Amino acid sequence: MTYILNIETATKNCSVAIAKDGITISYKEIAEEGYSHAERLHVFIEEVIAEAGINLKDLSAIAVSQGPGSYTGLRIGVSAAKGLCYALDIPLIAIDTLKTLASQVIVKEGLIIPMIDARRMEVYSAIFTPNFEIKRAILAEVITEDSFNDLEETIYFVGDCSEKCKTVLTKDNFIFLDEIKYPSAKEMSLLSFEKYKISDTVDVAYFEPYYLKDFMITTSKK
Repeated sequence: MTYILNIETATKNCSVAIAKDGITISYKEIAEEGYSHAERLHVFIEEVIAEAGINLKDLSAIAVSQGPGSYTGLRIGVSAAKGLCYALDIPLIAIDTLKTLASQVIVKEGLIIPMIDARRMEVYSAIFTPNFEIKRAILAEVITEDSFNDLEETIYFVGDCSEKCKTVLTKDNFIFLDEIKYPSAKEMSLLSFEKYKISDTVDVAYFEPYYLKDFMITTSKK
């Protein structure tokens, strides 16, 4: 049997799950306005390991959200995953954050557009089919009233920027699934298992998160 630890820290949701052969058997997560990933992540890892009734040495691999998303959140998740992979001598699997978010939508037709807030009217987005095949690659884009106007299918939007996007995305075929806000580690379970079965792993030493935009340090206004 294959046990994989899944780590998702790309957004406000600090999320960890243990999967057995692609099925989530234990998970812990919390989404807070103030990022608490540094304080919560290792505690959550210990808790899901204990709840699953296994030890760290029983893990076959570790999967981590590769982005795009919060610079700090991604760094914390990837650093923890790398450290555990080194210590346990097991492979590291990188999972597309937007695909994890899209995987929470179950529809038979139309298109799924997961979006992660990138501040102001900018978002990280991609377009997926109902089978979660990529139709348009990930972009950092500014949302306007003309965005996605070329798509005639029913469009299902998910993510943490629905409120601001609703003000400009008003076509009749646009549907916002407000209840789906953040990617979750429990949705990574099948994705990481499928990658594990074909040895689709990344180099622990050289892997870096997919930031998409350069991180910019700004001076506090206070």
